[in-house]
Amino acid sequence: MSSNTPRLTALDALHRSLGATMTDFAGWDMPLRYGSERDEHLAVRTKAGLFDLSHMGEITVTGPQAAELLAFALVGNIATVGVGRARYTMICQEDGGILDDLIVYRLAEHEFMVVANASNAQVVLDALTGRAAGFDAVVRDDRDAYALIAVQGPESPGILASLTDADLDGLKYYAGLPGTVAGVPALIARTGYTGEDGFELFVAPADAEKVWQALTDAGTPVGLIPCGLSCRDTLRLEAGMPLYGHELTTSLTPFDAGLGRVVKFEKEGDFVGRAALQEAAERAEQNPPRVLVGLIAEGRRVPRAGYPVVVGGQVVGEITSGAPSPTLGKPIAMAYVDAAHAAPGSDGVGVDIRGTHEPYEVVALPFYKRRK
Repeated sequence: MSSNTPRLTALDALHRSLGATMTDFAGWDMPLRYGSERDEHLAVRTKAGLFDLSHMGEITVTGPQAAELLAFALVGNIATVGVGRARYTMICQEDGGILDDLIVYRLAEHEFMVVANASNAQVVLDALTGRAAGFDAVVRDDRDAYALIAVQGPESPGILASLTDADLDGLKYYAGLPGTVAGVPALIARTGYTGEDGFELFVAPADAEKVWQALTDAGTPVGLIPCGLSCRDTLRLEAGMPLYGHELTTSLTPFDAGLGRVVKFEKEGDFVGRAALQEAAERAEQNPPRVLVGLIAEGRRVPRAGYPVVVGGQVVGEITSGAPSPTLGKPIAMAYVDAAHAAPGSDGVGVDIRGTHEPYEVVALPFYKRRK
């Protein structure tokens, strides 16, 4: 297979049979939408949506010093993650720039699964492999070992409960446990990237169709529909969740992104980027960098990544993500803006959309929070 031929997930034929519009995403052929993006978005908010996320990058780290390796390689304190729990963290360069944001699952005392974004999976794999030198631990590329199916939305616990004997009630947010779903082995996780409750199912690629079909059969009576990457993006935007390549890049440290809380200076030993991140933390305290804020349009024009944020004709920031919000019924955006204009309700803030300064309201993130 030539390097520019997109990779196919185990569910590729099924997506095509459902009439999905496919797109090349990070080297994978992925479903963008099956029908109406708005319908798919609202299904996740009110009922349930089914996603193929098999493009995500799974990397397994095992061995007596697996926890120590990850504590050195990542900015979080991985040693304190209990077995069966997960943690949101980041991997940074020596200069503090963000290489990727990650979820790390502790599967056993000496076994971890690192889940990287599709576009960065190889970069993360290479970085972890390089940083493993001197540790009694093994880094394994498990991208081909898993298909990943997510069911998201308020109806998802009931749908999944009908197909598994796993203790879903006991499965907390940011946790994962082994179980069976529709009779096949799965790692059942509860993290999500939509702002709704939901589950991620890591299964063998050969079992993916069976699990997808079982979820479809169980969920269709309560309104579950298949959903593509397009609505996943508007869902995470409403929930104020960062997307690598938009809100997170190598030119930003976690402190620049307002996510300094993921950096754990109190952990034992050195870690990659510690010195640079210490400086970034001090800088952020003395002289706040641009702040990530939410913007809601007063008009109908949709801002896109890269558009300037302006006040009184001066550029004070830049849009990182923008889209129409099906939940709010208005265009919304995330943007980095100068601290002086970052407070909710700041006056005179606009977005330069092709030469016209459209008025926007600055709001605190997230735009949408589910009722517990």
